[in-house]
Parts: sequence; C-alpha cells; structure tokens
Amino acid sequence: APSPTGSLHVGGARTALFNWLLARQQGGKFIIRVEDTDTARSTRESEQSMLRDLAWLGLGGDEGPEMGGERGPYRQSERGEIYKELAA
Repeated sequence: APSPTGSLHVGGARTALFNWLLARQQGGKFIIRVEDTDTARSTRESEQSMLRDLAWLGLGGDEGPEMGGERGPYRQSERGEIYKELAA
C-alpha cells in the first residue's frame, strides 16, 4: 500500500507495476489500498497526487479509494473495526 506522505517515487512505482502485472497475469484485480496511518505526515493531497501518478503510468486500480469496490474500505485508517473483529 502506498503511503501518502509525498510524491510517488520510483520504488513505489516499481512495486505497483509488479503487482499490477501479477494481477493481470493471474486474472485478478489490482486493488489500491492506501497506508495512511502516519497521521502526522499523510495528507489527502499526497494521496490524490499518488493516485494521479499511478493512473498516468497506466496503473489505475480496479478497486480503490476513488472508485470503490467490494473489498473496501481502501484507507488503512478506516479499517480498524475489521482488524478488531478478526483479532477477537
């Protein structure tokens, strides 16, 4: 999951590309989940910038914070209840 604390960097783009390729090869979905739990540094502006950069690279998600889908929520900060239920 990308961390929206700045611009997308080459390592993040490489990881996204490899995951996108694997999803396509296996007939799966490329799901974008944002790691935004660093509340001191994460911003919605950085998140939007990263999502735009991924789309520009042709790596738009099949599911994610902008388009929704079956496996949401797509921001880690919004998944706390899911993890609590699974840990119980």
